[in-house]
Amino acid sequence: MDSVVYQHGFSIGLTGQYAGKKEQKYFINNHLTFTVKFHKDEQTDAARIVGFEVKPFSVRHEYEGKWDDKTRLTTCDPHAKRTVTSSDSPQEVEDKKEIIFTYDVEFKESEIKWASRWDTYLYMADDQIHWFSIVNSLMIVLFLSGMVAMIMLRTLYRDISKYNQLETQEEAQEETGWKLVHGDVFRPPANSDLLCVYVGNGVQFFGMIVVTMIFASLGFLSPSNRGGLMTAMLLLWVFMGLFAGYASACLYKMFKGTEWKKITLKTAFMFPGIIFAIFFVLNGLIWGEKSSGAVPFGTMFALVFLWFCISVPLVFVGSYVAFKKPAIEDPVKTNKIPRQIPEQAWYMNPIFSILIGGILPFGAVFIELFFILTSIWLQQFYYIFGFLSIVFIILIVTCAEISIVLCYFQLCSEDYLWWWRSYLTAGSSALYLFLYTAFYFFTKLNITKPVSGILYFGYMLIASYAFFVVTGTIGFLACFWFTRLIYSSVKID
Repeated sequence: MDSVVYQHGFSIGLTGQYAGKKEQKYFINNHLTFTVKFHKDEQTDAARIVGFEVKPFSVRHEYEGKWDDKTRLTTCDPHAKRTVTSSDSPQEVEDKKEIIFTYDVEFKESEIKWASRWDTYLYMADDQIHWFSIVNSLMIVLFLSGMVAMIMLRTLYRDISKYNQLETQEEAQEETGWKLVHGDVFRPPANSDLLCVYVGNGVQFFGMIVVTMIFASLGFLSPSNRGGLMTAMLLLWVFMGLFAGYASACLYKMFKGTEWKKITLKTAFMFPGIIFAIFFVLNGLIWGEKSSGAVPFGTMFALVFLWFCISVPLVFVGSYVAFKKPAIEDPVKTNKIPRQIPEQAWYMNPIFSILIGGILPFGAVFIELFFILTSIWLQQFYYIFGFLSIVFIILIVTCAEISIVLCYFQLCSEDYLWWWRSYLTAGSSALYLFLYTAFYFFTKLNITKPVSGILYFGYMLIASYAFFVVTGTIGFLACFWFTRLIYSSVKID
């Protein structure tokens, strides 16, 4: 069935040339034809408006005599039922020349039911691009899954069998690889408090996204309820503070931390504080421009109330529950003296491997990212949450697998400082996301005002920072599971 794709809004004019002339002229759309569609309910015999269309025309209106209240146009006359159907004689914009603006309205019965009135706006004409994006991302996932399967089934199985068959201490000392660092691999990292905070905030954000996706995919967050999506995300983020406190406290206790109130306060205030500070500055700029798009003071107060009075207490509850439980036991004992890390190959340089690790997760989502940016900044509707959910699952798998692969290579090089690197490997995809938003700004948007540019980059910085926290947490938790799995499978004397 053929579907009509609507443009959101209409152009106020156009440029062109008269036949046989090269000079560029400007024409204004001074006539609008409104078509109001209504649907009749057979049971109640009542009718409700289910949509409307606007067609702009450029028409040089003509009339006889001088203009007054009783003047009738010869080009558009309701009494003679003469309507405008084309722009054969367009209205040129000329200095100190009059322009007459007109419109006509037509009511037309429609088969569209009241419940389906939004389907017009949600129709996606280019869904093939989304499928191409998903197939492209799945190829990346299959490639990474093959590498992980090879590591897990072949290399690790062979290594574990060989390590477990060693009989003498001399034979064990001759071995190289990931087993040699078993006494240091679970040593708490530098700035372990900060890592705990970031993992807690990542769990909070991840939970918010997953629940939002489920509700949106089931159709609970309809576009007819304006702002419903953002309200749902904010409320979910507030209530997910429980899991943020629990995750950060569990990790902190595993690192032998004792000041649980300190880590809880950092989890409750650091990440939201940074986001709120950037948002407050951007909102101040909008206030300065006297724009109606500024968030009112009452709404700002409500956000702070939700943060301080609901989210913060829930973070404390989560932390308290986690600290009451026994700490996570390491599969192997940690040596008292740190092992010296041998000189690494150039490709195992932390910065290089971290930057390489972020390319594939970004590659899995960048096509969908284009549509999201278009919906935010070019007033398009984006409600294809089915596609978005598939892409998000692919992102999770890609972040987990690339982090595991690079973590394994790192441990094989006898470098046991994997904690922060596992977080930053997947999290570095946020850097590519921010660079892509900058590319989008200069190639797709025609923003000239400095304040508008600052707003764009400010909001994209917030989005990239949130993306960093989510992807970094996914990569870290995947490596945390992987290292515990492999080191619990070998016999350590």
